[in-house]
Amino acid sequence: MAAGFPGAMLSEVLLVSAPGKVILHGEHAVVHGKVALAVALNLRTFLRLQPHSSGKVDLNLPNIGLKQEWDVARLQLLDMSFLEQGDVTALTPEQVEKLKEVAGFPEDCADQKQLAVLAFLYLYLSICRKQRALPSLDIVVWSELPTGAGLGSSAAYCVCLAAALLTVCEEISNPLKDGEPTSRWTAEDLELINKWALQGERVIHGNPSGVDNAVSTWGGALRYQQGKISSLKRPPALKILLTNTKVPRSTKTLVASVRNRLLKFPEIVAPLLTSIDAISVECERVLGEMAAAAPAPEHYLVLEELIDMNQHHLNALGVGHASLDQLCQVSMAHGLHSKLTGAGGGGCGITLLRPDLEGPEVEATKQALTSYGFDCWETSIGAPGVSIHLATSLDPTVQQALDGL
Repeated sequence: MAAGFPGAMLSEVLLVSAPGKVILHGEHAVVHGKVALAVALNLRTFLRLQPHSSGKVDLNLPNIGLKQEWDVARLQLLDMSFLEQGDVTALTPEQVEKLKEVAGFPEDCADQKQLAVLAFLYLYLSICRKQRALPSLDIVVWSELPTGAGLGSSAAYCVCLAAALLTVCEEISNPLKDGEPTSRWTAEDLELINKWALQGERVIHGNPSGVDNAVSTWGGALRYQQGKISSLKRPPALKILLTNTKVPRSTKTLVASVRNRLLKFPEIVAPLLTSIDAISVECERVLGEMAAAAPAPEHYLVLEELIDMNQHHLNALGVGHASLDQLCQVSMAHGLHSKLTGAGGGGCGITLLRPDLEGPEVEATKQALTSYGFDCWETSIGAPGVSIHLATSLDPTVQQALDGL
């Protein structure tokens, strides 16, 4: 048995998944203190952790073509006092530099691949150093989420890592019972997963809001306002099309442009933000109604109206784009309703799919959108948060991706 594992039980393979996120309503307004609704997107990130006795820790990220290996004995010799923190807060630049040293990166590096490695090393060393010896592990992470599209792919990665490492080190117990295909951790354990995932996000993003990792951990839908995050009770899973226009944009630039417009036309723009806030609040009310009773056709009509109104408001704020107009026109031609999600200016949009839609109608819409060069996924929002799976319960395509086929 591998050294550093307190119990024989932990020689088993762990399979963990976590969802991405989309903003349903409230993007841009949230920057100005208004309510935003963030929902778990059922395009998931999957992690397989395999304990072994090779004396190595391996990280394999097939989506970005990255493979790294460290010698556990070498890591064991590190002075890890630099990880000590009274309270879990943002990492100091010194700590990040020290991590780069451990990873063997040049000081000025900051590309996505390297940040993903630094987040892994940080979580591995911080969570596992309480063990008698650092564990030898083989970790593969593969995602259905496109990166850099504002869909919370880095948070889903950090959540998967935190959940798997905490479980293998027995800081939290494996909730999977014999014969169950999939399971979730207790609320208390999810709090701990979320806390560590936020730390990983801080390595990657510096000062994230904490929304992405919270949505990925808890799943469902969350309300976010001025730093306060709360879960909606049992939100319904809604079917959507997620479209990536693949038009690159800078969130920073778009946020600044809204601020400038607000300063230039306060009497015009402030009411728009108030109005977007009311849209989020009304949507939250409707989702609550759908959770309490069976979802009715009227509910979907209201959700569609809210989507249309919010999209027009976002255009009035100046964060629309021709590619997003195309998305809205194509879906409208098929009787469907869409809005941008996230920063706008390109990026992604969501289209609500009513439950009464026939397969061929959805297919036709997807094909029309794909013909514009967009990427299109049929998926759902309000998905379950971080989960642990029995190997046989995973989709064969996921299995193959984790096996590197």
